[in-house]
Amino acid sequence: MEFNQILGYFLAVFVGITLGLIGSGGSILSVPILVYVMKVEPILATAYSLFVVGFSALVGGIQKAKQQLVDFKKVLLFGVPTVLAVFLTRKFIVPNIPEIIFSNQSFSLHKPVFIMIVFAIVMIVASIKMIQPTKEVEINANGKLNYFAIFSQGLFIGLIAGFVGAGGGFLLIPALLFLAKTPMKMAVGTSLFIIAIQSLIGFLADITTQVLDWELMLTFTFCSLVGVFIGSFLSKKVSGEKLKKGFGYFVLFMGTYIIAKELFFS
Repeated sequence: MEFNQILGYFLAVFVGITLGLIGSGGSILSVPILVYVMKVEPILATAYSLFVVGFSALVGGIQKAKQQLVDFKKVLLFGVPTVLAVFLTRKFIVPNIPEIIFSNQSFSLHKPVFIMIVFAIVMIVASIKMIQPTKEVEINANGKLNYFAIFSQGLFIGLIAGFVGAGGGFLLIPALLFLAKTPMKMAVGTSLFIIAIQSLIGFLADITTQVLDWELMLTFTFCSLVGVFIGSFLSKKVSGEKLKKGFGYFVLFMGTYIIAKELFFS
């Protein structure tokens, strides 16, 4: 096994630890690790990431379900549009993006670079959400739900998740809070199940369009899950809110670095 693979698997454990400690965000590092450390082609890396994100979220979701912190009616409510959008994005949109997005005499924007730049923008948006303090809001559970807004938001979240291979928890949790009138603790558990379903079904679309290295993907996922359990244990001893803010700054740095590298130093 080459050194870059060993390093990649070690970092996968770190991804899991972060997920276990702060409950979200860690999986957004899967694609940069796969691309820059393990030298996986960007589009293939987003497919692997969906698999890793899906299983990690499923483990977390089951833990939350045992604590009765999952609203399965809202899993279905958001799950239908997000799953639809993720599957269609992976099956039809991503494979049909042209190899050269834009070109002139001095610059050409190729598909892998475009994918990484979009991913970096998502990282930056997610980092800002992580840096901001989590505020408990008063939810009127008896308020009427705007089903059109929920469906539209679900489609948008699924599109983003399918395109970049991230879970989209930073978009799902606010949607569950304000559109679906879900209390914060319930929103976290519910989002994990939605992320698991959308990511794993989105990954199914890649089985027919990508040549997958199952050994690499399953080993990376196993390392990440080991980290999730370590992080869950450590979360009982460490303040998650402070860690979330610090990790947010790290993700912000990584997103900025990816844009600079792909546009100016590649």
